[in-house]
Amino acid sequence: MFGKRTVGETPAQVSTPRPAAPAMPKLAAAPATPAPSPPAAPVAKAKPAQQTPKEPAQSGEFRSEEYYRIKSTIFNALIETIDLAQLAQLDAASARDEIRDIVAEIISIKNVVMSIAEQEVLLDDICNDVLGYGPLEPLLARDDIADIMVNGAQTVFIEVSGKVQKTGIRFRDNAQLMNICQRIVSQVGRRVDEASPICDARLPDGSRVNVIAPPLAIDGPTLTIRKFKKDKLKLHNLVEYNSISPAGAKILSIIGACRCNTLISGGTGSGKTTLLNTLTAFIDPAERVVTCEDAAELQLQQPHVVRLETRPPNLEGSGTVTMTDLVKNCLRMRPDRIIVGEVRGPEAFDLLQAMNTGHDGSMGTLHANSPREALSRLESMITMGGFKLPSKTIREIIVGSLDVVIQAARLRDGSRRITAITEVIGLEGETVITQDLLTFEIQGEDANGRITGRHRSTGIGRPRFWDRAKYFGLEKELAQALDEAEGS
Repeated sequence: MFGKRTVGETPAQVSTPRPAAPAMPKLAAAPATPAPSPPAAPVAKAKPAQQTPKEPAQSGEFRSEEYYRIKSTIFNALIETIDLAQLAQLDAASARDEIRDIVAEIISIKNVVMSIAEQEVLLDDICNDVLGYGPLEPLLARDDIADIMVNGAQTVFIEVSGKVQKTGIRFRDNAQLMNICQRIVSQVGRRVDEASPICDARLPDGSRVNVIAPPLAIDGPTLTIRKFKKDKLKLHNLVEYNSISPAGAKILSIIGACRCNTLISGGTGSGKTTLLNTLTAFIDPAERVVTCEDAAELQLQQPHVVRLETRPPNLEGSGTVTMTDLVKNCLRMRPDRIIVGEVRGPEAFDLLQAMNTGHDGSMGTLHANSPREALSRLESMITMGGFKLPSKTIREIIVGSLDVVIQAARLRDGSRRITAITEVIGLEGETVITQDLLTFEIQGEDANGRITGRHRSTGIGRPRFWDRAKYFGLEKELAQALDEAEGS
């Protein structure tokens, strides 16, 4: 239903004064019949020929004010000409062809002088405005972009190779940006407006979306998209990017396969979700996996996966389903493993309980700057959840539940590295004892300012999960990986 997406994009929302609309027929119900072309001569007398500067086809380059003025004029004429009700009955390809035909006709009527390349750029932009996500479409199509950050209608930043850069992309006004935000969140049954100005959602490919709208966002709607690559990363890709050493990758694969309870820790944008996705590739296809997320973004490849997602309150303020509710319900669904997209509240206690009651191999991510800090944050979350338990009891639960903490980090040069693989050993008094199996040691910088270093083994020859690896017949591979890590 592509035409319905543009209901909010009325000509009144466009700040450019509207020219006189050309006399063109409405879009016919049968898409195969082209609209008849009205005579161009009268319009040419009323409106002199316009020139537009050469515009780049690449999305990151800046476009002139003249380009946006011409685009706005043609878009207004298109909205007055097209029949959105009939457009909604067409499939995506047919609707795009119809729009392109009408826009090309408007360009001819208004005597806008453009090269073929410039006209193609304008046609694509307007089709994206009507049928897609507007100026975001070329950015979403690029696979090298990790984040898209829209700070109001006039400012768009992207992150490429760990570095943030400004683009020449902009929206007509905040009304168009807000309309696109509403399109995105409505696809997953959520809403964003003045009454509910904060919203988490996702795109069809799983990319994570956050919207915060006025009055909370002072300079206009703010949209942040965490993009995922079309080709899902595998563990060998992390080795190619030097995120982990080959020996470290073997250790991680064994951790995933022998059902260690794993917590992935790291800062924002450090690659926690990507790492979690790569670890799930080693789950036995026969296992039943249940995932719980605020916005479903995990992309598991196993055949037996149940995906659950939280739900915000409705207009009356009721109907909320929290992460805690989902994790509790998981226990009644006969899971072999439970995977929590991000642990950020009282659900930490329920996840630890699940890990300690026969759901070995459960995983989750958590924001923290070190494995030790991750364990402290788990304890804090349980305490803030209203569980009145002594600190020692909480730590005993953590030690009895968790096997491994994997630390991910984004370094100052923008690269993402796995900086530690740490085991949770036990409790001495009231202190949780951990030991590092592998750590990342920074050695310096190369000529391009990229950080150089190596993953160094700490010399642990028999980790605590050795018996678990032996149970799954992986002790020889584990011994070999540890020897390789020590020799690297």
